[in-house]
Amino acid sequence: MRRKGTVAMTNNEETRTARLYSAKAPEKADSDRFVAFLRRKYGEGVELEWVEDRTMRNGFRLEVGTHVYDWSEKGLFKQFDAYLNKLRRTETASQPVIPLIAEALKDWTPAALAEETGEVISVADGIAMVSGLENAAYGEILLFESDIRGMVLELDRSRIGCILFGDGDLVVQGSTVRRTGKTAGMPVGEKFIGRVIDALGNPLDGKGGIPHAEYRPIESPAPSIIDRQSVNEPLETGILTIDSMFPIGKGQRELIIGDRQTGKTAIAVDAILNQKGKNVVCIYVAVGQKVSSVLQLVDDLAARGAMEYTVVVNSGASDSAALQYIAPYAGCTLGEYFMNKGRDVLIVYDDLSKHAVAYRTLSLLLERSPGREAYPGDVFYLHSRLLERAAHLSDARGGGSMTALPIVETQAGDVSAYIPTNIISITDGQIFLENSLFFSGQRPAVNVGLSVSRVGSAAQTKALKSAVGTLRLDLSQYREMEVFTQFSNDLDESTQKKLTYGKGLMYLLRQQRNEPLSQFEQTVLLTAALGRVMTDIPFDKIEAFKKGFLAYIEEKNPELHDLVKADTALTAELKDKIVALAQSCKASAELR
Repeated sequence: MRRKGTVAMTNNEETRTARLYSAKAPEKADSDRFVAFLRRKYGEGVELEWVEDRTMRNGFRLEVGTHVYDWSEKGLFKQFDAYLNKLRRTETASQPVIPLIAEALKDWTPAALAEETGEVISVADGIAMVSGLENAAYGEILLFESDIRGMVLELDRSRIGCILFGDGDLVVQGSTVRRTGKTAGMPVGEKFIGRVIDALGNPLDGKGGIPHAEYRPIESPAPSIIDRQSVNEPLETGILTIDSMFPIGKGQRELIIGDRQTGKTAIAVDAILNQKGKNVVCIYVAVGQKVSSVLQLVDDLAARGAMEYTVVVNSGASDSAALQYIAPYAGCTLGEYFMNKGRDVLIVYDDLSKHAVAYRTLSLLLERSPGREAYPGDVFYLHSRLLERAAHLSDARGGGSMTALPIVETQAGDVSAYIPTNIISITDGQIFLENSLFFSGQRPAVNVGLSVSRVGSAAQTKALKSAVGTLRLDLSQYREMEVFTQFSNDLDESTQKKLTYGKGLMYLLRQQRNEPLSQFEQTVLLTAALGRVMTDIPFDKIEAFKKGFLAYIEEKNPELHDLVKADTALTAELKDKIVALAQSCKASAELR
């Protein structure tokens, strides 16, 4: 996408002036060479004008409109510095600096390339308005003085709107800005695993620089339909409620939605912890979070060995809106690097509500027209082009996958607000966390009625699928019956049994943080519960029964692990055996 502007130096009928800055006037032979070069490059209608500049004792500077050829000492040094940085990003990055410079000097030749420059019109709130740069492209990185970088986000006929990635106080009105010809990108590589980085790929954990394998643009097209395959492999979260009723498959996009402080991040962290030893790279993207919260999360992951396969991308609440805007795309770019190498990736965006607010801030500062809830009209595209990049690649593309767990915060449980409805329509299902369930002690506080996985049992093991049975239907009936009977004290025996059974299932689904369950443990617990083993166990002792039953199996019947296979459905005989074991455990534990 390029901005329309005047055609530079190509119309023979138009006379343009090229200015040559140097300490001394050029000799006639040199002047003739300059004129010949200009006419080859820009046509016949170009006149050369010499301007004395005593600061350029060696070299010269040639300006043709917005194009600049800088062969001064400063300009040549900048070229060499860029060439040296390019060398250091290759395999020679581990060499000492001095030998590397000596090697670079042997092969380096100054390039006679035009550098297109513009001028800063105004700068405020992390937004710079720039004139000139008529060929700048949307998403291109611009270089300001003091080495501040920015990205083109608004194209107009008379100016360019640019978001700044550094200290905006160092950019002043009237300063020079240059095109780089590059789109925004970030370094990627295996060495990023286990590190905490910012939205630009810089380390934040104080462990030194991170060697990288390559640079990738933060914006890239989503895999095509041909490059994908169906979502059919489970990505187990270790959370009984989710894995049993709302299974998540590799390559799926499952939204976690709910009010503030209802356990959204806890679900995502438990899913990360459950990937230990499963060769899954996890990426946690924190957008607009408090630094203390992110530090606590990193400490928790490190204490449980999860940082060995996790990358944390942090753009905190104190960062600029520009950095918060690009953070999810940076994390996704890192995930794509591993996905394209055939690896499985789990990426968490915490949260996209704050991401949308950051984009709204930038859009209003760029004077774009506000729409519903003051968000710009393209806010849907903001998240669709991010989440569509999650996929399960075809075998021809290596078979890698990237599973996305976006998090969205609601206000008073309103899922019909603008951003929640947008992301619900993009994702493959949602896990809705309800306030009333959370405050009643149900953790995780998943609303069975409003939650859904559109992939469903296709992303579930056969053993767990056969163990789930009528669990969701039973819970739905219990919730409905509970509403109708809460004002009645006179209940018949059948209704009381159904309420007791349903409430027992709710207690079964309660699960402490950082205690994921394996697929085997989930299967035997569900089989026992749906076999009506727990109907006469007091609710406050169900948690003890769960732990005791699992320990009982390990002690008395370890061979059950070999019988309950993930790729084989449970037979009626095996279900009866599990129920009998549960009854035996209940009798021995005296839980009645």
